[in-house]
Amino acid sequence: MSKNTADADDTLLVPIANPETADRQLDTAIDIAADRSCRILVIFVLEVPPQLSLVDGRRYLLEDEQEELLADAVERVESRGIPADQRIRMARGVATGIVGAIDKHDVDTILLGWRGRPPRQDVILGSHVDKILSDASCDVLVQRIKTPRPENVDSVLVPVAGGPHDAFAAETAASIARNNDASVTLLHVLESAEPELSRGEAAALLDERADSFEEVRSVDRAVIEDDDVGGTITDWTTEHEVTVLGVSRGGLLRRALLGTISESVGRHAAGTVILAKRHDPVPSRLRRLFP
Repeated sequence: MSKNTADADDTLLVPIANPETADRQLDTAIDIAADRSCRILVIFVLEVPPQLSLVDGRRYLLEDEQEELLADAVERVESRGIPADQRIRMARGVATGIVGAIDKHDVDTILLGWRGRPPRQDVILGSHVDKILSDASCDVLVQRIKTPRPENVDSVLVPVAGGPHDAFAAETAASIARNNDASVTLLHVLESAEPELSRGEAAALLDERADSFEEVRSVDRAVIEDDDVGGTITDWTTEHEVTVLGVSRGGLLRRALLGTISESVGRHAAGTVILAKRHDPVPSRLRRLFP
């Protein structure tokens, strides 16, 4: 039984583009939906060039394979007893179509696939993913589609630093752990230049976060002292099939934060990696003006 607060009408949106990435995204989506008792909406966004109307795009560009991809995905979800639906969305851009679907279908969470390619100038994770992370009016999960998720998930790693993104990562990790009867390790890396957080306070933070993991097989806690936070977390990922972590403080999309912990771990970690970003309806510039 789920210990996360969710409503049967909650919607988890899964945009898919090809069978390989779809299978890996659906593994995670099914874990979350089964635990949270929500429905899954699978969409395919067909990018239509400006010289065609959106109606003509459906008429001339939509292929049978794309419709079959959606149908197969829904059948797989429903075979697990989870309500599912599908949509084909015409748009001038993939990210624009996905953001529009979030608003139209009152989506609570979106699960994106990311191939972990090297960053380019002014692009962090990819032009589509960056825009969705920036503009989505819902919680966002980004799963790196680089290595296959193992059939048996026995252990989940959750790096913890504090904050709403960490809390969302913990909720997601708990769903995956419960649905796979997996153990969880909560990890905090304590830097020497971190005077605001003592070892005892770090341990208390992990104890607080452990409250998210009711009915999980076991929850271990570790506080490690090391100034290479990203490297330490990456090393620990080798002992776990799945790693779920919140995006770094300050966000993921500012160019100055290209070397942030979440982005670095997301690229270099072993196994399956999921980045979690809790939706903040108050823009950061307004929060600074009205603290």
